[in-house]
Amino acid sequence: MNDRNRPYFGGNNNHNHHHQDRYNHHRGPDRREERHSGPPESTGKEVEYIKQLIENHTPVRVRLDDNSEVSGVIEYYDRSFIRLTRESQPNLLIFKDKIKYLYEG
Repeated sequence: MNDRNRPYFGGNNNHNHHHQDRYNHHRGPDRREERHSGPPESTGKEVEYIKQLIENHTPVRVRLDDNSEVSGVIEYYDRSFIRLTRESQPNLLIFKDKIKYLYEG
């Protein structure tokens, strides 16, 4: 049985419902694929958390992608990097894509 002869299990068999683009003419684009695409890239909570760390001068430890750790206080952040101020050591500009995670401490 080829696709043209196969029954359509969504409604009236008189219509040709062989759409590969997953478009529902009654509701618009099918959103199921978007819904299952995974967690959002950013929730906005990162910005709130970093602002709180800056305002409270909270000491942090930063684990980098090479598994080294640095510590200090975040003085500034940008979309691309953070500025970590350290006592008795040079301050650092760390690109965010090089950070595995950071934690207070």
